[in-house]
Amino acid sequence: MTEKQYYGADAIVDSLINHDVKYVFGIPGAKIDRVFELLEHPKDPRTPQFILTRHEQNAAFMAAGIGRITGRPGVVITTSGPGASNLATGLVTATAEGDPVLAIAGQVQRTDLLRLTHQSMKNAALFEPITKYSAEVQEPENISEVIANAYQEAEAAKQGASFVSVPQDVTDAKVKTSVIEPLEAPKLGPASPIESTLLSQRIKAAKLPVLLLGMRASDPETTDAIRRLIQATHLPVVETFQGAGIIPRELEDDFFGRVGLFRNQPGDQLLKKSDLVIAIGYDPIEYEPRNWNSDRSANIVVIDSMRAEIDKHYQPERELVGDISQTLDFLLPYMKGYSVPKEAKAYLEELRKTLQKRDVPPEVTKDQVLSHPLSIIQALQDRVTDEMTVTVDVGSFYIWMARHFRSYEPRHLLFSNGMQTLGVALPWAISAALVRPKTKIVSISGDGGFLFSSQDLETAVRLDLDIVHIIWNDGNYDMVKFQEEMKYGQAAAVKFGPVDFVKYAESFGAKGYRVNKASELEAVLDKAFKEKGPTIVDIPVDYSFNHELGKSILEDQLH
Repeated sequence: MTEKQYYGADAIVDSLINHDVKYVFGIPGAKIDRVFELLEHPKDPRTPQFILTRHEQNAAFMAAGIGRITGRPGVVITTSGPGASNLATGLVTATAEGDPVLAIAGQVQRTDLLRLTHQSMKNAALFEPITKYSAEVQEPENISEVIANAYQEAEAAKQGASFVSVPQDVTDAKVKTSVIEPLEAPKLGPASPIESTLLSQRIKAAKLPVLLLGMRASDPETTDAIRRLIQATHLPVVETFQGAGIIPRELEDDFFGRVGLFRNQPGDQLLKKSDLVIAIGYDPIEYEPRNWNSDRSANIVVIDSMRAEIDKHYQPERELVGDISQTLDFLLPYMKGYSVPKEAKAYLEELRKTLQKRDVPPEVTKDQVLSHPLSIIQALQDRVTDEMTVTVDVGSFYIWMARHFRSYEPRHLLFSNGMQTLGVALPWAISAALVRPKTKIVSISGDGGFLFSSQDLETAVRLDLDIVHIIWNDGNYDMVKFQEEMKYGQAAAVKFGPVDFVKYAESFGAKGYRVNKASELEAVLDKAFKEKGPTIVDIPVDYSFNHELGKSILEDQLH
């Protein structure tokens, strides 16, 4: 009887199975094609589903989308040379923004690593500065342990990207060593009970304590613990962009907006006035401390799963490090009977009115062609249910969405706020549609950013994913344009030619709609939301209000 051959490629796939990976995104190539043969023609029913994409960068975004939504590493596999280097933007975004990703790329044979051969480059060195872990497998018997360590590092706080380079002869080599068995991530306990007791006393002594909720506060357990704490205390809350949705509808009166990128928002004002900021799962890349604590007067306590990154504007008086949800649950009994001080309630009520007033769109006139940003947001708000996921690209619309669009479930409103990476919205929507197949997914971009990743509209059509992609169309890279106008009095290098997005969508087999007049907006969106499968909606937008919006952009963002 012929002995069954077991190769490096088998070890890669079996390692992914043991880590319970559900999806692998990527594009094949000769240096790693044995892995793709096993993914496309699986021997084990637990083999991850392979999703062929139209660009490696989009594949990395999709893997990061899986990571952000689930908290477990998404996986992308590509070939050597440009197949690997095209991952760079996706991986640096994932690492900066705390999205766990495991990236695996092919490499030339080990004998060619120091030669100027076809697609030979120093893979691990390229990715070392932009990932948490970067290694190249030199010994076939070590494949599984390298993947296990890469996966573990991607999953550990602060989550981010790991990269593994696998030479072709390692993938094709026979392997005898068993793959690493499934491993449970270590469980953190709560922070020091003494610190929790001291924090409860500190909160009760404060005149206006505020919770600042960040990216590491959005996992299900931590979200539940935060909601229990707010239900009992009604402490006022400010979210970062990646903390969006932690506060549910029933606690909306305790929510005072999001902070990030712009100043003088109700949330900024609240942080400024507060005499105790409790930062929960907050990461400085979300909204640099110099922007909300410019005079360095804030009294800050940190609750997190990792130590804070200290700078002159961020010097916590105490850090409670451990499992965030357990720490909050330990704090909760000490907060029973707490009430926000009476003198703070009048101030909070005024802020609440400001929040509500600023969300109201202007009246639509009969002959109006362009839609006001607030009208688009209100129309979306009326149609997006709490279980729907909304993915947002980068552009002027991203400022409007982050500022005005409400979300009531964590990890259901996704922004790129660390790297501000163009093109993420559609790939993230594809990931969301795979993970949450029973809900409609809404993806939002500008006409510029859409074409950064729109080739994977074909992927969405092929998979028959229920995505409505909204394009805010103005014919410019407007986020750059209006800031240039503020700085120089004129714009440069931002205008491009028109694209018929309806025909573009139809050429891929998707549905396409255009809002020809502002008064048609709601009717067109109703049609789009009733469609099954990928649908594009082109909305000409009026960005003339951005100069007013620009007055609240932080000074350091203009340089």
